[in-house]
Amino acid sequence: MARLGHRFARPEVLVRALTHSSIGTATRPDNQRLEFLGDRVLGLTMAEALFRADKSASEGQLAPRFNALVRKETCADVARQIDLGAVLKLGRSEMMSGGRRKEALLGDAMEAVIAAVYIDAGFETARDLVLRLWGDRIDAVEEDARDAKTALQEWAQARGLPPPKYVTISREGPDHAPVFTIEAQLANGAVERAAAKAKRQAEQAAAKALLARLEAPQA
Repeated sequence: MARLGHRFARPEVLVRALTHSSIGTATRPDNQRLEFLGDRVLGLTMAEALFRADKSASEGQLAPRFNALVRKETCADVARQIDLGAVLKLGRSEMMSGGRRKEALLGDAMEAVIAAVYIDAGFETARDLVLRLWGDRIDAVEEDARDAKTALQEWAQARGLPPPKYVTISREGPDHAPVFTIEAQLANGAVERAAAKAKRQAEQAAAKALLARLEAPQA
């Protein structure tokens, strides 16, 4: 797979990394075990990169940055960057339901591919691959490190309010490419809406928008 920038000595490992459980069999194993391993290789790579990049950062500062870099959404974004979905091996039902674009499926496959490189060429090669593919995300992680839903819940609790509610306002588009509109609601009447291709992304975006309005300086 040229887009990875790595030539496999054992191409069968890459084939397994690209094989989804919807088509896997006893003689054609899927990528779930590789996903497990790749998640750990990614985690160690990112932990080391963050540790070296900011020697003054506390554990409390490093943890949210780490979570932002290894979360499923980020893995899926990297997978889209290299068009990984186009080469995945999926069962017919998964293909018909838009599996090549699904957030979780792409994120899992990206982790499996990292594991495949690790098995094929060792940790240093896998680490170099991750650092190259994640690229500027590592330098810009501070902006993405704050989990908006957690921050909004903390804002509410600090003021004696119950946790925010997230209500699905609409689900539009075809089954293979839905768009969710979510409204973040607080008991004090404050609300904001956001739309995204995944519910979790829409919830985060709505929480971020509401938090920005609540924290904006009052005129």
